[in-house]
Amino acid sequence: MLTYPPSRKSNQVDNYHGTVVADPYRWLENPDSAETRSWIEAQNQVTSAYLDQVPAKEKIRQRLTKLWNYERYSIPFKEGKSFGDNSTERYFYFKNDGLQNQSVLYTLKTLDSEPKVLLDPNKLSEDGTVALSGLSISNNGQLLAYSLSTSGSDWQEWKVRDIETGKDLPDHLKWIKFSDVSWTNDNQGFFYSRYDEPNNKTKLEDTNYYQKLYYHRLGTPQSEDILIYQRPDQKEWGFNGGVTEDGKYLIISIWLGTDSKNLVFYKDLTNPKSAVVELINKFEADYSFIERDDSVFYFRTNFNAPRGRVVAIDIEKPAKKNWQEIISQSAETLEGVSILNNQFIADYLKDARSQVKIFDLKGALVREIELPGIGSVDGFYGKRYDTETFYSFTSFTTPGTIYRYDMVTGKSEVFRQPKVDFNPENYETKQVFYQSKDGTKVPMFITHKKGIKLDGNNPTYLYGYGGFNASMTPSFSVSLLVWMEMGGIHAMPNIRGGGEYGEEWHEAGMKFKKQNVFDDFIAAAEWLIANGYTKSAKLAIAGGSNGGLLVGACMTQRPDLFGAALAAVGVMDMLRFHKFTIGWAWTSEYGSPDNPEEFKALYAYSPLHNIKPGTAYPATLITTADHDDRVVPAHSFKFAAAMQAAQAGDAPVLIRIETKAGHGAGKPTTKTIDELTDKWAFLVRTLDIKV
Repeated sequence: MLTYPPSRKSNQVDNYHGTVVADPYRWLENPDSAETRSWIEAQNQVTSAYLDQVPAKEKIRQRLTKLWNYERYSIPFKEGKSFGDNSTERYFYFKNDGLQNQSVLYTLKTLDSEPKVLLDPNKLSEDGTVALSGLSISNNGQLLAYSLSTSGSDWQEWKVRDIETGKDLPDHLKWIKFSDVSWTNDNQGFFYSRYDEPNNKTKLEDTNYYQKLYYHRLGTPQSEDILIYQRPDQKEWGFNGGVTEDGKYLIISIWLGTDSKNLVFYKDLTNPKSAVVELINKFEADYSFIERDDSVFYFRTNFNAPRGRVVAIDIEKPAKKNWQEIISQSAETLEGVSILNNQFIADYLKDARSQVKIFDLKGALVREIELPGIGSVDGFYGKRYDTETFYSFTSFTTPGTIYRYDMVTGKSEVFRQPKVDFNPENYETKQVFYQSKDGTKVPMFITHKKGIKLDGNNPTYLYGYGGFNASMTPSFSVSLLVWMEMGGIHAMPNIRGGGEYGEEWHEAGMKFKKQNVFDDFIAAAEWLIANGYTKSAKLAIAGGSNGGLLVGACMTQRPDLFGAALAAVGVMDMLRFHKFTIGWAWTSEYGSPDNPEEFKALYAYSPLHNIKPGTAYPATLITTADHDDRVVPAHSFKFAAAMQAAQAGDAPVLIRIETKAGHGAGKPTTKTIDELTDKWAFLVRTLDIKV
């Protein structure tokens, strides 16, 4: 049995609508107190000592590092104006040589010219913990607005760089979170959204309210930025301002928490005195602006179409009765739409795999794009009349390959293909459908080495998410390749709460229906066992963020079913999640503990509150980061302390706390490899895998 660091219990109790709930580890909510810091250090020592005893650990690290060391490219995109010899048009893309902590941004005038480094984030910090988190190129292709995030924080600082000289301008914007920037067509400035300056000591925990939309003019201090829109009466509203391609309108999308429903307002930029006009002023559906023709605005929406459609709204006759349907809802889920070559490119999901179709502007099908196989597609970026575009294709056994696509001929050609030290022919992926507890049919991808025996003895990694309308689609991962090389099976079910089958699938896993998500995941585990893939002692479940909640809920509901549980940056305290940073925004997904009925539903599955002392829980590895300001680390700290106190069996309950890291975005390669090495070493030891 392991000896865990002591976790002091306080007598803190709270009364929720007449239900008294103890919260003995409330003190762990302060990540910077001396007591919490020493607790973090002691926990990390126990975890390191346990994992350092795994003989295969160094082998795993070496294999991960060797496989990771391959050139990776992002999808190229083009910006600037074409004026013959005076053209400012350029291409931009990211490239990682293999083991660089952060990918480097390059620019080049033509696809066959010599690329030039525009921004190398690796030079901004010694340990790679400063990441490039956002960018926007001016209309003339001469200026780069870019944002930096430090130690994985959601807080971003924006700067501006002259692309030709590579020198930064004096512009420096702060206190920005959950915002892109969008340039005006005169290249003189851009729109962005920010919060008021927070308390520096508590900026990683404090709640974020009252976002405001501003215009920043180049060469002026942030204090002189022009306030475009705010709503003092709506503290939870957030604003995303985007300039139309012709520069004539600012489209303002208003978001409320993580709800997929939004509002759409607009402002006429040709008239400096124009007011902001409310085009769609009810939170009843999702509206994504595509493009405009004079007074007609095109949107992808799920209004009266849970799987999505394209509508045209004439802003001179905006009443719903005048809306025109351009592309109607189909059996597949419409994920995104853009206009290229004056045609709609529509990206669909068919049973969680990509399908791409081209339509003319009247909605007639032109063609379906032939894809290289069953997988996921991203890209098709560009301007309205571009005839050239790029997309990436990836699957569980195909590293992200970039294709150049000719919109006129319909031909795809490989533009960049990574070379990874493995043979994809040795692996196979299949998609199965299984029944959940209530009879719902759920798809699941299963990938493994060819020729495995279905004798119930295969170590299996069951990974899920199930929330926030996020679709889980096939993608390549060096980490999973190492797992499968060790004889492991990877299974990924498309459980409810995601967006794979549109808004109805999402809503079937929200609020009072959240238990469906856990039932779907548990049913996936039972199907894998019943069909000879694995057995409980060899089955690990894993997920991050909302997926960490999934793991926490399933392991507390069915501790007998799993051999190991890996919960990353999870939402574990469903009674206090809304009290930190952007947590209040998730009440649209989970419900609010302040509502008596929703409290009951949350309390019934909250992982922290459903730990029962004296229970034999599966081997558990909780991972978090001390700078996570999305899901604050207190969730994981309190869950670990309570699990360690309750554990009756011999299985370890460990927590690994990364320092100088956040929720996951922008994490340097070195830290990523370290964490994955520990994760697989933990499973090798707890599931008794022979490497």
